[in-house]
Amino acid sequence: MPDFEIGKDGLAVIVVGIDGGERARNAAAWATGLARRERARLVLVYVEPITGPAYWSPIGMATAAEAASEFVRELREDAAAYLDASGVRWELVHYRGDPAHGIEAVAEDRRADCIVVGRGGGVPKTLVNEARRPVVVVP
Repeated sequence: MPDFEIGKDGLAVIVVGIDGGERARNAAAWATGLARRERARLVLVYVEPITGPAYWSPIGMATAAEAASEFVRELREDAAAYLDASGVRWELVHYRGDPAHGIEAVAEDRRADCIVVGRGGGVPKTLVNEARRPVVVVP
């Protein structure tokens, strides 16, 4: 059995995967409520997948990275507008790579108690099967 218990009662850190989509927003809203009730820190994770053709050339990579940075800036502004008023402590992490493995890597780094993701696609399936901590899948 994976060793995800890190010797504390309750939740201290909750990681939620975000990508700007509706299912990710639902997951973030659910995770925010849980973080507020548990007085936990919320870690929003956007994983920039680097497998597309834009990353096959230096010019394409620079353009894609610039677009991703702008998207992360927008995600941060949206999160601040919503979360600052809720009283939830939060941070946004931008990670590059495979989404499921990136979310788990950030959760491991932050010693998260659980991961929250939206339903659909391969990310929830991979996390449910491979994550070292509980995973909540929100419709």
